[in-house]
Order: sequence, then structure tokens, then C-alpha cells
Amino acid sequence: MKDNSSATLSKRTVIPRSQPSGLWLGLLGVAAFSFTVPFTKVAVAGLSPLFIGSGRAVVAAVLAGAALALTRQRLPRPMQWARLAVVAAGVVVGFPLLTSFALTSTPASDGAVVIALLPAATATAAVLRGRERPPPAFWLITAVGALAAIVFGSLQSGGLGQLHWADLLLLGSVLAAAIGYAEGGLLARELGAWQTISWALVLASPLMLVLAALSVAAQPPSASPAQWLAFAYLGVVSMFLGFFAWYRGLAIGPIAQVSQIQLIQPVLSIGWAALLLGETLTWATIVGGLAVIVCAGAAVRVRLKPAPARPVQLLQSTTSLQPAKD
Repeated sequence: MKDNSSATLSKRTVIPRSQPSGLWLGLLGVAAFSFTVPFTKVAVAGLSPLFIGSGRAVVAAVLAGAALALTRQRLPRPMQWARLAVVAAGVVVGFPLLTSFALTSTPASDGAVVIALLPAATATAAVLRGRERPPPAFWLITAVGALAAIVFGSLQSGGLGQLHWADLLLLGSVLAAAIGYAEGGLLARELGAWQTISWALVLASPLMLVLAALSVAAQPPSASPAQWLAFAYLGVVSMFLGFFAWYRGLAIGPIAQVSQIQLIQPVLSIGWAALLLGETLTWATIVGGLAVIVCAGAAVRVRLKPAPARPVQLLQSTTSLQPAKD
């Protein structure tokens, strides 16, 4: 009876139920982040990019510090602080500042084009840092998805193959975010999803507070109510609450596959830019957006497909020992 019960237990421990929940949480995080580029474009019309990039982190750090204090979270270990510094450098400092400066001179749709490379960059960072090994088909679909997202956004923004200094800043933001996402997804398995982004915000808060003060001294903020509301969204949701779902989804993982949900982000961002900013939306955009979504779904299914075979192998190896024992 004990042997049979152990075989049953082995079956229950290898059930890929966590993967769908990771995907849905990742999708929720992407939906929250999809407003970041349009709302940053709204905010930079009345606020300096340095104030937006640093000020939103200060707002989020206040919320994070309060949450950590109220729940009495334990301090991270020294090695975890070092890893939190990587997360903070990528998603608290690098991505917000670089995108804010870039969007002072480029449309929101152009920003969404370059950020379409983020899923592939995050998957690569996850493989290098987390030792994940997706099958070759995953990389093929990832490349096709990134190409589809870039072509889709380029057609929407009216040009293909033109590279400006703002694009270089956006490419830098993609690299920073990819590293921060991959490291944060791994660290969330140890600290928790919201705890990871909270500690990263607290760690970066002295630097971001100094930058915010310098920006206010150089150019006192003066914006319309709509621009302040956009800034509030960037601080509360894009920089804080959105990471609750996103890092939790990455922690459930696998990071390389969950990151492919970001292929949908440029589709959503350009859609919001059309609705909120009046940027042009055509049938070509709609068709291209559907192609990007199909690629995202295919990349996810590549990882989900082989998973059910593992419990069968484990059961066979367990039950094969039973006759010898009798």
C-alpha cells in the first residue's frame, strides 16, 4: 500500500498546473504595462523626462516602503541585495529614464516598435541567467514574433529601417528591462513577487530622490490635470502594482515562455495610442496585431506541449521497481 501511495504522490508532484496561472498573471502585468508608453508620451508634454523617470520611482518607492513596513518583511540577505541592485538598475532606473527621454522626440507608436524586441531579449536573458533550455522551435517562433511585431509597428508609424538617437535610447531601455525582468523573475521565487519590486524600489530610492530634486530645481513641474494623472499611473501602476502580477508570472515561469506574452504589448500600446493620442490606426495595423498575437500564443504552446509526458515516465520508473520488491 505504501509503494502504491508513493507512486500516486509522484504523479501529483509533476502536474503543469502552475504554468497557465503564470501565463495569466503575465498577461495581467502586460496589460498594465501597455499603458506605459502612451501615458509617458502624455506626461512628457508638460513634465521634464528626468522628473518623470525619477519621480515615478519615488512615488512607487513610498508605496513600496509602506507595504514592506506594514507587513514586516524580513530584510533580504547580502547576496539578494546584490541581485536586487541588478533589478533596480534595469526596471527602476534604466527603463523609465531612457524611455522618458526617448519619447520627448518620438511618437508613442515608434516607442512600441522598439520595445517589441523586449520578449526576445527577456527570453535570452532568462536562458543565460536562469539556465532555461527552450526547444529550437521556441527560438524560431520568438524570432518570427519579434519580426512581426517590428514590421507591424513600423508600418503603423509610417517608416521601416530609419534609426534615430531616440531609437538607441529605446534599445538601451529594452536591454535594461530584459535583464531586470529575468533577474527579478528568479528573485521573486525567493522573496515573493511584490516584495522583489518593493525592495528594488527602496534600494534605488536615494538615487531617484536626488535626480527628482535636481529636475525640480532645474525645471519646476507645471502640467495639466491629464498629464499629472498620466504621471500618477506611471508611478502607481507601471512602476509598482503592475510588477505584482508580472514578477509572480515570471516566478511561476518558465521565464522564457512567459516573457513571450510581451509580444502583445506593442499591439495594446499602439491601440491605446490611437484611442488616447489620436495616432492613426489602419486595417494593416489590425492584421499585423493579430499576427503578433498568434506568434505569442505559438511560443507559449511550444513549452506547454511536452510537459504532460513527464509524469508518465516517472510513474513507469516507479512502478517498474514494484515486482522486484515483491
